[in-house]
Amino acid sequence: MKIPFGNLKVSSESRKYIEDCLRTSMVSGGSKVKQLEETWGDLFNYKYNLAVSNGTDADIAACMTLYDFGAKRFANEEIISPALAFAAVGNSIVAAGFKPVFVDIKRDTMNIDPEKIEEKITPKTKAIIATHTMGKPCDMEKIGEISEKYNLKVIEDCCEAHGGMYKGKYVGKWGDMATFSFYVAHIVSCGDGGMVSTDNEEIRNVLESIKYHGRKPGSLYFDHIRPGLNFRLNDLTASIGLPELKNFWEIFNKRKNNFYKLTEMTKDLQPFVHFVKEEEGEVISPHAFSLILKDPKFNYHKLYNFLETKDIQCKRNFGSMPTQHKAFKDLEYKLGDFPEAEYVGDNGLHFGIHQFLEEQDINYISDCLHEYFKKF
Repeated sequence: MKIPFGNLKVSSESRKYIEDCLRTSMVSGGSKVKQLEETWGDLFNYKYNLAVSNGTDADIAACMTLYDFGAKRFANEEIISPALAFAAVGNSIVAAGFKPVFVDIKRDTMNIDPEKIEEKITPKTKAIIATHTMGKPCDMEKIGEISEKYNLKVIEDCCEAHGGMYKGKYVGKWGDMATFSFYVAHIVSCGDGGMVSTDNEEIRNVLESIKYHGRKPGSLYFDHIRPGLNFRLNDLTASIGLPELKNFWEIFNKRKNNFYKLTEMTKDLQPFVHFVKEEEGEVISPHAFSLILKDPKFNYHKLYNFLETKDIQCKRNFGSMPTQHKAFKDLEYKLGDFPEAEYVGDNGLHFGIHQFLEEQDINYISDCLHEYFKKF
């Protein structure tokens, strides 16, 4: 691919960290993982940070903390989720033992519509997952008001939103806990890996137990006091991400400049396409470049295939989990229940604007988009 969705280049500094791990045989839960946690927390002022094996496990672990705060196992209790997000969000809720209750999105943000949350709240609801899709912050003020009114925990899924801000605060600082992914295409990449961050010490202690099979810290080695799994990150993986954290703002700004350039170069295409906009009071994290066709007649499938033939790697804008993915068919939603999420799933795609792209690459993407839409 001329324009791959993401890329990973292992730095010489990472290689030294890896060699140190191999030399000392410290490859599981050692000093490099601890250093990653501390550096991550320092970057964004997250007080407590627990590195885990990937972003999906970060979501599962966050959901499992709810059992320490009133949720009951095997009781079919519920977590509210946006209908449109990467499938890991819905899968994580199920894996943690909860039932996902889906809420439609706002088409212009691709985030959960706060006005539609309250109608889905029942006595079984225990939390709301707010996913900052494509790095665009959710309306955390409104979501916070709802969670306070109904005494619900808020999990911010920030897997695509490293460094994003909402009303002067980093994403992840608005909810009870926040989850992150260090997948290869994300701003911070370990190749894989993830993090759960929180400012709540009690949640932090529960998370530490959950990531070690629910073990009671400081007790008999096999004393499991809560449900948990193996969510540990290893030091080899952490070694890849450490230099990325040191260079975070350089990477962020390079990607953001790519985002701004391409947005400016394609603004004449707004009659055809809805682009994600950075609005007053927010800083979008430059995860990817997303577009949604304003009319199905512009033909999503032809656009997708056209860009792929031009060596621009594309990905669908996720789709409606409950109605456009068979993985959730047992919940018995039907097509039409989530019209906004379904429209985006049928008419939206995104591609990379990562830090390894140069000016000529951004020009090339713009030229290709203009070539496609000139027929209209």
